[in-house]
Amino acid sequence: MRSLVTGLVALSCTSLFVAALQDPQPEAGKSVAGDKGFENHTVKIPGSEVTFDMVAIQGGSFRMGSTDTEEGRGKDEGPPHDVIVESFWMGKCEVRWDEYDRWYEADLPQNKKPDGNSKPTPPYTDMTFNMGRDGFPAICMSHIAARQYCAWLSKVTGHFYRLPTEAEWEYACRAGTTTAYSFGADDKELDAHAWHDGNSDKTYHKVGLKKPNPWGLHDMHGNAAEWVADHYLADAYAEANGASPRSNPFLPPPKDSKDRPVRFPHALRGGSWRDSGPRLRSAARRASEQAWNKQDPQIPKSWWYLTEGQLVGFRVVRPLREPSAEERARFEKL
Repeated sequence: MRSLVTGLVALSCTSLFVAALQDPQPEAGKSVAGDKGFENHTVKIPGSEVTFDMVAIQGGSFRMGSTDTEEGRGKDEGPPHDVIVESFWMGKCEVRWDEYDRWYEADLPQNKKPDGNSKPTPPYTDMTFNMGRDGFPAICMSHIAARQYCAWLSKVTGHFYRLPTEAEWEYACRAGTTTAYSFGADDKELDAHAWHDGNSDKTYHKVGLKKPNPWGLHDMHGNAAEWVADHYLADAYAEANGASPRSNPFLPPPKDSKDRPVRFPHALRGGSWRDSGPRLRSAARRASEQAWNKQDPQIPKSWWYLTEGQLVGFRVVRPLREPSAEERARFEKL
């Protein structure tokens, strides 16, 4: 597994880190000097009336992970280390069914196995589980399905969308804070900021109803746990061999012995409506589980759906810097 470290991106760490330390704390939604048009905006999915909002997140540096003193800390959250991320836009809210269904309704072939130009086969049951659809977060999709939605969105909009890396996700969630949550260290404040097992009434809720974090992002804590782009590795932070800062770290999903994308485990962030406070912390990491596909009656199990993944959703990012074809392939190639 340690050979996966080669998947980490390195981009002039020292100079970028010094520059980041000299800059004031970035403020989301504000244009960056020299980056014309880098601001919050609304995107309309072509061929529909469906829109979603994107928040401009100015790049910078932060301390990723948690310390031994943070209550509820997992062993996979350390050691804390300095990370630099480039500027990007992030979805203000989790991807809703309204958006996700546009992909399912697109004029594309339905294939049992993803090929980069297909859409899911019909689900064998209602993947909302009667919890609501209009305005609610899309759930129960596999990691590959979330990635393929992003690839489809990129094609129809003409802009490159993808899942956030773990580093980008935590940077955006923290929004300049160093406490357990973006609103502070006291989990008694959770009810105002998140849907969790103590207030959700055993169901997910429409996106954007709780208070946003300091950078204007909703539901970063709770509601649906969110896929990130990275393969999950418990000691991923230790894999850096103490190197700090790390620039735009990303651990791509590996291939199995038959050159197929590995289906488990991938990383999720933010906790869900079914989780208690510790899983909702900014640094909390979670690995996907094969058990989330247990009840699927198909043989072999579906590549598209996680029937027991009722806690799983995602949000999209769009990097400010247009990536090269090679960089895109690291996120899109199956």
